[in-house]
Amino acid sequence: MTEEGGPPPKPTFDWLPEGTEALADGEYDAIVLGTGLKECVISGLLSVKGKRVLQLDRNGYYGGDGASLNLSNLFEKFQAGQPPSNLGQNRDYNVDLIPKFIMATGNLTKMLLHTKVTRYLDFKSIAGSYVYKGGKILKVPATPEEALVSPLMGLFEKRRFRKFLLYIDQYDKDKPETHEGRDLTKMTMRELYTDFGLQPDTHQFISHAMCLQLDEQHMDQPALPTVIELQTYCYSLSRYGTSPYIYPIYGLGGLPEGFSRICAIHGGTFMLNQDIDEIVYDESGKACGVKATSLEDKTTKMMAKAPMIIGDPSYFVQEKIKPTGQVVRCICLLNHPIPNTNEAESVQIIIPGPQVGRTNDVFVCCMGNSLQTTAPGIYVAIVSTIAEKGTPDEDVMPGLQLLGPMLQRFVSVSTTYEPVQDGSTDGCFISKSFDATSHFEGDCDDLLSLYKRVTGEELDMTINADSVEGDY
Repeated sequence: MTEEGGPPPKPTFDWLPEGTEALADGEYDAIVLGTGLKECVISGLLSVKGKRVLQLDRNGYYGGDGASLNLSNLFEKFQAGQPPSNLGQNRDYNVDLIPKFIMATGNLTKMLLHTKVTRYLDFKSIAGSYVYKGGKILKVPATPEEALVSPLMGLFEKRRFRKFLLYIDQYDKDKPETHEGRDLTKMTMRELYTDFGLQPDTHQFISHAMCLQLDEQHMDQPALPTVIELQTYCYSLSRYGTSPYIYPIYGLGGLPEGFSRICAIHGGTFMLNQDIDEIVYDESGKACGVKATSLEDKTTKMMAKAPMIIGDPSYFVQEKIKPTGQVVRCICLLNHPIPNTNEAESVQIIIPGPQVGRTNDVFVCCMGNSLQTTAPGIYVAIVSTIAEKGTPDEDVMPGLQLLGPMLQRFVSVSTTYEPVQDGSTDGCFISKSFDATSHFEGDCDDLLSLYKRVTGEELDMTINADSVEGDY
């Protein structure tokens, strides 16, 4: 916080060491392709471990597909012409291309603390988390008082819900005395709900709005992983009291920039606007470097060597990756908060797929000027989901119908990819594309997997996630 309660100045990242824009041939411990969040987290963690890292990005900005754009860049990206004057100043906008909130005590927060990236960023808590049920937007209770008056459940169901949460709160997988005779490695989530007498509508609300499950598959699988997700949600909710989510002021683009700064401080080398010509492999078929064309004269070929190449799927040939589906995202500019959310400026709404005749959930998140993402009086709402209908508009329609009148909207459809191999054979360590959710929990699982594949060891996640500073 700055004096008089105003927002902190937007961080600038003019910190790259002199000479990093003119890459010479050299040898490194790792070459990282792309400056998306996952790639920047990995490069930051490797550099802290003393590794020599070279990071390249074909774009002229940090973040890749997860960048935060100003107003003119947003309109340019979607070929929408010039922004209308009623939207305010260009500099007031930091609109996420892939919007996501951060679980307050989740794995991404622990990574931020692990690398001390939090020293470069300020965070705010999101004002409310909502769930769509029976044609209405209903607030997920954040306090016992809210739970008592919530229309999500009847009186007797609330009592059963409270008993269930008390069990979840005291449950410790390593302490059998807390299990009350239940083996959650064998008991399914459906059986656990039924054991507490909870109704099917309550199952759906807890699983989708609190455990952040994306479909119904978990219901007939062992309950333990879902219970752990619920514990994280409840702990995060109790941490700040309004919702379990936090968000960096000035948008998510600050996250990869912060991790890049950590990498640079520890000797990392960066080049923006630098694509590669090819990944080079040795006689055994293992990656050993990259070839690129010099930015200076456009003809000189450069070679950088490293025993591992890390990157997002867009830098690798089709043989190395496979499609996993398509994500539809719709960025909407509004001149009002989302209706029926108590005029909250920042919210998340989860629409369970079964509520609207879908298999996959629909996610809605909204942010305003207090998060320094839009001009005063303007809100950005983003609807995202996995494509499963005939057209993109059909896929996002359940979310769009909640928003009210829109000033502008931009629709994108992205194919998602994952690596074919784990990288141990060919030295190519590839991240998965970002998923359709409005939170980072699934993407953090991929990040932890990527770190283990790259280093051969688990990332220490025992750090206490209670110490993120910011304006809550």
